[in-house]
Amino acid sequence: MSDLPQTLADCAVAVLRTADGRAKTALSHRCADAWFASRAAGQPMPIGRADAPDFPARPEKPELLEPRHMPRRRPGSAAGRIALLHAVAHIELNAVDLHWDIVARFTDTRMPIGFYDDWVKSAAEESRHFNLVCDVLESLGSHYGALPAHAFMWRAAADTRDDLLGRLAVVPMVLEARGLDVTPGMIALFRKAGIANAVAALETIYAEEVGHVAYGAKWFHFLCGRADQDPKDAFHALVRRYFRGALKPPFNEEKRAEAGIPPDFYWPLAEEHPANTDRLSR
Repeated sequence: MSDLPQTLADCAVAVLRTADGRAKTALSHRCADAWFASRAAGQPMPIGRADAPDFPARPEKPELLEPRHMPRRRPGSAAGRIALLHAVAHIELNAVDLHWDIVARFTDTRMPIGFYDDWVKSAAEESRHFNLVCDVLESLGSHYGALPAHAFMWRAAADTRDDLLGRLAVVPMVLEARGLDVTPGMIALFRKAGIANAVAALETIYAEEVGHVAYGAKWFHFLCGRADQDPKDAFHALVRRYFRGALKPPFNEEKRAEAGIPPDFYWPLAEEHPANTDRLSR
């Protein structure tokens, strides 16, 4: 691992600057392994400082479209199921970059070392998720990049590039929490279709996504406590500021609660716009 960057922030930037999905996730795993090996040895890799790119490197395909221009999915068909898996793969690749970006971008904010443990672990898990879904796509005769994808998730990152509290509110506590709402339905769809490897991949994602949302909630509350802010009021203000649209029920209240997000955080934001469209679709 001696060819890796010498600081965690530089490792994060190296991942962000890697375009190919499989190469990006391989480097992500190597960086995570190096970080946790250094932690186990009692000599943590320096956090360091680095300039995170405004946008992560991306392969030439998939073509990125505005969400409103994305073709409608019909998941009951074979083509629709492939389109759904392609969308999940795209989300997981974005999540790899989002978790490494939070490591690199906010080093000016003093945080406990556990903050870095959580997001490096999340990045490694998202890397595995991307590869699992890509494996399923390839088993079905497709691949990541075969279909267009949307740029919605990274827009949230761009909007919060100067606001760590806003990033925690919008990315793990809104966008990733939406995954807890919709993934059970996807699992049921692929189970009905008899696609066992897709079911296994989605069950892994569902189980581990709770932890990612929980990390967001944990560090959001930590920063609110440090600043003597009410977490619920801060969350409502930040989501109204940064998130484009309202939160869409139904909500997976059990898993959201397990992740540390009670109903009075998200229901008021849904009730403000009862006619909202599904801007959170995963």
